[in-house]
Amino acid sequence: MKILAEILSWVFLPLLTPVYGLLIAMYVISQPFPVDAQESLFLLPDSAKLAIFYMFLIFSVLAPAVSFVILRKQNIITTIDMENQKERNIPMFITLAYCLILYSVFIYISKENTLPKYVYALPFSGIFVTVIYTFINRWIKISLHAGGVGIMSGFLFAYAVEQAEFQFWILIFAIFASGLTISARLFLKKHTQLEVYTGWSLAVIMTFLVNYLYPIG
Repeated sequence: MKILAEILSWVFLPLLTPVYGLLIAMYVISQPFPVDAQESLFLLPDSAKLAIFYMFLIFSVLAPAVSFVILRKQNIITTIDMENQKERNIPMFITLAYCLILYSVFIYISKENTLPKYVYALPFSGIFVTVIYTFINRWIKISLHAGGVGIMSGFLFAYAVEQAEFQFWILIFAIFASGLTISARLFLKKHTQLEVYTGWSLAVIMTFLVNYLYPIG
């Protein structure tokens, strides 16, 4: 069980799970409302999908991961998992910076060709979640893993609400993945119930609201 819990913790790393949500929205068949057809990620050309994916991969996964490895080598953090509550501030500020960069890049490159609002809203929600987590981290070691699957879930819920047809199993998958991740972190005794449930709930609510309310166009 411990090995399984550790595997789940790696599969659902906080840096990866929002990208999972993005890929699901882009490649699983969905049908947008006719008036909002321009807001469909599924209907984007494959070239646009790949370009968006690579941008998220660079700024949401690779760049933060390299930065965390450098922090570890410099002994600024003692573990890549950032188990020490006091060591989390710098990594979270770095994550915030990359979310800001990603959001700014999409704003800049889409001056002429407007992308679906979710391309902007997903990194924008990452900014909100990271700021709130950095603040809350002063009192509790809020679960970043729970936050990651929370962002994925909130994003998929918001996207599903604005589609005329959507694969319902995706929402079940998001909840199931969240449950597995939370259970794994509790089993490994990395967090308390308060830390994982608070992390997941805040991420879901904030991500849903940002993606649902983000202005079109």
